[in-house]
Amino acid sequence: MNDIIPAQELASRWDRCKRLLHQFIPQVQGILVFSRLNIYYFSGSFASGVFWLPLNGEPVLFCRRGDERAKIESPLHHIYSFKSYRDIETILNDLGYSLPKVVAAEMNGLSWALSNNLTKHLSAQLFVPADKIIGMCRAKKSEWELSILREAGSKHGRCLTRLLPPFLHAGISELEICHKISELFFSEGHHGVLRMENYGEEVFLGHISVGDSANYPSVFNGPVGLRGVHPATPYMGAAEIKWTAGKPLIIDNGFTLEGYMTDKTQVYWLGDKKNIPTGALKAHEFCIDLQAEIATLLKPGTPPSEIWNHCCAKVKNSEWGEGFMGYGKNKVSFVGHGIGLAIDEYPVLASGFDLPLEEGMTLAVEPKIGIPGFGMVGVENTFEVTTEGGKSLTGEHFDILAIA
Repeated sequence: MNDIIPAQELASRWDRCKRLLHQFIPQVQGILVFSRLNIYYFSGSFASGVFWLPLNGEPVLFCRRGDERAKIESPLHHIYSFKSYRDIETILNDLGYSLPKVVAAEMNGLSWALSNNLTKHLSAQLFVPADKIIGMCRAKKSEWELSILREAGSKHGRCLTRLLPPFLHAGISELEICHKISELFFSEGHHGVLRMENYGEEVFLGHISVGDSANYPSVFNGPVGLRGVHPATPYMGAAEIKWTAGKPLIIDNGFTLEGYMTDKTQVYWLGDKKNIPTGALKAHEFCIDLQAEIATLLKPGTPPSEIWNHCCAKVKNSEWGEGFMGYGKNKVSFVGHGIGLAIDEYPVLASGFDLPLEEGMTLAVEPKIGIPGFGMVGVENTFEVTTEGGKSLTGEHFDILAIA
């Protein structure tokens, strides 16, 4: 288990971030990071506070809470406790550093109240948004990160295609399926937490939907609908919805290992596969074929927007336009997304994402089709971008699994 992020790994992340800052925001001389997840990415500790990465000089971690733990977990030389944002300049000055006039900042990492407090105490600084820089930095995974993601993907695929099916049966509820998945995931080393980065977005375990529940109005930014446990917890599955013959079951969830996540969707059918409606089978096969085409495009140099445009053209010439990537108001305008320390990372396979893919990026590719009155079919797997095309990390089984 990789409990401690190696110093060399962190140094390579700092260097990449500096290069991106110099390329895209050349006027800044460093970046302030505020969210715990990004502080972990750059320091190796899930501390509450501020991480400062200057273009010149050593990085500094300021901890409101957790400095003792950070000194155990992180190889950083400069880790200090602080109480107020006014302390940042004082600590830097004591180290012989100064906070430059123009500073890049992770603006999604602070609430409005905290950002006002920051600018009050650091009123001489001009803060420039740099969330995209951090997203671009994290998007390209190192071999150290990829080794974790590959293991997570292998465990994820094993759980959904081999370990879960023997426990599925007629009459089992969505929520009971969720509980069984939790048990199996934890037995395989799942760490339990699924993280989302989009402001206000959250998820727990994933989505379990029987039949037309997959088209139920959703509050989640994804194509799969579901009733969920309760209006206050619109995730997992509903206790009152049972799986019966003639209905598909779709499971869309994430697996976490050592902080890194994979995303996978698997469709199941209760009974003989020959009883699956022809239209549903054709729609599912369309999604498998489209996933394969997307995989061939997951090479360094391909713009994500080009992949989205390719999918739109294929769907336009098919019979699946109405339900592609969600039915009704559940429809989303992407066919995949970056994934790593969070489910929803940069880049997105969507319009407007024109910077080319790089080797080592990881993306969840999820062509799906909602069928009114029936449910949802389709696939999702986590892919690694390679020079030969996308390599699935979550297994090679894409067909609907029939449960006798």
